[in-house]
Amino acid sequence: MELAAKLDNLGKPAWIALTILAFWFWWPLGLAALAFLVGSGRMGCWRHGGPGRWYRPERARWSGGCWGRTWASAPSGNSAFDDYRAETLRRLEEEQREFAAYLERLRRARDKAEFDQFMSERGRPRDHYPEHI
Repeated sequence: MELAAKLDNLGKPAWIALTILAFWFWWPLGLAALAFLVGSGRMGCWRHGGPGRWYRPERARWSGGCWGRTWASAPSGNSAFDDYRAETLRRLEEEQREFAAYLERLRRARDKAEFDQFMSERGRPRDHYPEHI
């Protein structure tokens, strides 16, 4: 497995390129490469419930870690910036809640207007309705 060791040193992009080339060359070879990647745990961080084999803690803060953890949750080392970031995120979350409440009020107002229109039309005598109804 000398090739595997060389590709491990290059990282995931090399394995992905190899798999794509294998599919392009002959699809059963591509399936074999894909099965090897999944079976060996080289693709994905879900195998053992933790980071994958190329996990580097210094990059996890910026790259989002394993599955979507963002650098925004990690302290930067600058307390003034961390306070500013926390306040900005709190303010944005509050604005998001207010906007969602505003949209809900708009939906309710539209629904009420449509319902009131329906009820007013429903109260009309039968001769206003078309014959085919």
